[in-house]
Amino acid sequence: MFNDLKEKRVLITGSTAGMGLAAARIFAQHGAKVGINSHTAQSADVDAILTELTALGGDVAFFQADLMETSDCEKLVQDFVAHFGGMDILINNAGGLGGRENLENIDDAFYERVMNLNARSALMMTKFSIPHLRLSAAESGETACVISTGSIAAREGGGVGAGVYAASKAWLHDIHRNWVKEFTKDNIRFNIVSPGTIDTAFHDGKSDELRGAIANSIPMGRFGRVEEVAPAFAFFASHACAGYITGQILDVNGGQIAP
Repeated sequence: MFNDLKEKRVLITGSTAGMGLAAARIFAQHGAKVGINSHTAQSADVDAILTELTALGGDVAFFQADLMETSDCEKLVQDFVAHFGGMDILINNAGGLGGRENLENIDDAFYERVMNLNARSALMMTKFSIPHLRLSAAESGETACVISTGSIAAREGGGVGAGVYAASKAWLHDIHRNWVKEFTKDNIRFNIVSPGTIDTAFHDGKSDELRGAIANSIPMGRFGRVEEVAPAFAFFASHACAGYITGQILDVNGGQIAP
């Protein structure tokens, strides 16, 4: 189904674990050139990931960058393009809860940390990638694309203490639609993969009782798996599958919330 991903140059931020790594696996399986990223320096774990992804069939490289820093966003794009000769697909997956605070306890530092992690990082990564995506589309005759990881929280507001996180994801959902207006003329598509409750480290702090209650609230009766989210990224990235799809949000949530 995703045969046209072969040789595509794909940069996936926040991709040494969880959904980012699952996405990297599916792109590697289809012969893509994949850049994986973490804010921490290369380690034995990263070496193992590179070995695994290469064995799957990908041409894979690791790039360390702290996307809370604009200068690192710019350097990550530069390093990726220097290594692979260009960029066809950007996946803004880096992000996280950033902490929980009730409204009356939120200060500037907390707000800036959560927004920088989830909103500004994607903004700057996209900004620095646009010239390369525009060139890719012009040279290939196919659309280039940006895919960002949203959240069910962007639609329903998030749990108590996670309001800024939810707002940062809603911001990301919305700004994609703005970018559609600006860059469709350049044959660049923008779409969101919006996971529901997925069994990742994001939920590690929850008690078994709370996890059970959440699972029972999902029509499918369980948390999702990262392997069930990854194909959505490949679908949006494939020009053959999604060449006429832009400005959309694909919910992957087991029926947890109506689109």
